[in-house]
Amino acid sequence: MKKLLVCVAVVTVVLIGVEKYFAGPSAPVFDYSGEPNSDQFVHDNLLATLYHEIGHAMIDQLELPLLGQEEDAADVASVFLIDALYEEEAAIEITYAAADMFLALAEETGEPYWASTHGPDLQRYYNLACLFAGADMDARAHIGEDLGVPDGRMIWCEIEFEAAENSWGAAFEGLAEKAPTQSVVYEGGTETLFEKMIMEEVVALNEDFVFPNTLTVAVEECGEPNAFYIPDEVRVVVCTEYAEWLRYLPLPQ
Repeated sequence: MKKLLVCVAVVTVVLIGVEKYFAGPSAPVFDYSGEPNSDQFVHDNLLATLYHEIGHAMIDQLELPLLGQEEDAADVASVFLIDALYEEEAAIEITYAAADMFLALAEETGEPYWASTHGPDLQRYYNLACLFAGADMDARAHIGEDLGVPDGRMIWCEIEFEAAENSWGAAFEGLAEKAPTQSVVYEGGTETLFEKMIMEEVVALNEDFVFPNTLTVAVEECGEPNAFYIPDEVRVVVCTEYAEWLRYLPLPQ
């Protein structure tokens, strides 16, 4: 269930032109003979990934300045959006599912691919845990501790979230000012739970945000488990193969 977006203040930006911002998580060959993951795990990680891509779309459409790697900024946007838009129980559930995915990837892939545009999976895991806990340390410190954030990092988590709020809050405020509207459109089927979930999320996005140009969110076959944003088309693509990949991703015990 969603909650109202808490509005803050507006900035201008510079776009780094890359055709596909999100190359997706590293995808080793997994053994698909194991037990599949739950619908909830797949659903929650699809949401976290969708909002990562929405972060890329915001960076592009609002011409937001980048002072670091764009993938890191999109990760922060995903956490910030989930914290702002979802009720506490749902936000916590999504955070744990996304953390499990990053931890699983770190264990499966071993040595990070250092040339990737993404940070190492284990670093993304700790960044997610710290940032989410930092949004409300009184209520969520135990989540950071449960996910193993070291004490030396935990003391900075609240400050890290405040920095994210100062950076992203203005952008969200700008997009929320004229909502609701129909600036986000869905492109894809309506048969599977995966498709219906993304379609419903598009409806909800239109209640919260107005993009300067129409943003298409598409579900389609890509030939790989992936999700990405295409600036020239103002289009987020979530691949059907990505849902299956999440279904059989071996989780840490």
